[in-house]
Amino acid sequence: MSLFALIMFGVAGYFAYQIYRHIQTLEDQHQTIIDVTPLESKPKEVNDLAHSLLEEADESYNEGDLERAWEKLSRANEVRPNSCEILNRCAFIQAKLGNNDRAIALYLQSLHLNDEDDLIHNAIASVYKAQGEFATAEEHYEKALRIDAEYAVTYYNYGNLLVAMDQKSDAVQMYHKALALQEDFPQASNALKELS
Repeated sequence: MSLFALIMFGVAGYFAYQIYRHIQTLEDQHQTIIDVTPLESKPKEVNDLAHSLLEEADESYNEGDLERAWEKLSRANEVRPNSCEILNRCAFIQAKLGNNDRAIALYLQSLHLNDEDDLIHNAIASVYKAQGEFATAEEHYEKALRIDAEYAVTYYNYGNLLVAMDQKSDAVQMYHKALALQEDFPQASNALKELS
């Protein structure tokens, strides 16, 4: 490589670094405007705060205080946005509160970040099922099975959906698949007995 090429490479690297710093500054300013509390702390401190809020939300949920759990999870989502874990917990609480549309929106946001998580597809399918949107729920169970065909719970949940859709013979097959993957699965065994 010639001296001129080395100099040009160095200059390009310097400008790339300056652009990166400029974008980081813009993002930091944007973050401060969005959040109630400016996030000037170090990333470890942000993660610690988010973790603490998640623990408080879990405690509130275990005590049956869904509103307080939601409050803590909302704050955790502000502190650490775009976290699938936090979005999924927020969606779960919203579903428990009966706010299925909000739960679906949060699960969809999480899927936008990670469409290859079979557990999110399972979760959103259960909310769609509760809404009576069986076809959409079925699509998500199918996606979950394409991602992980070895997870017994997906087959069990899919079987429950098929029962709700009055497709009992297909449901039986799903329960059998669940039991083939996990022999000790009392819910699937009981579901089969009910269909016999």
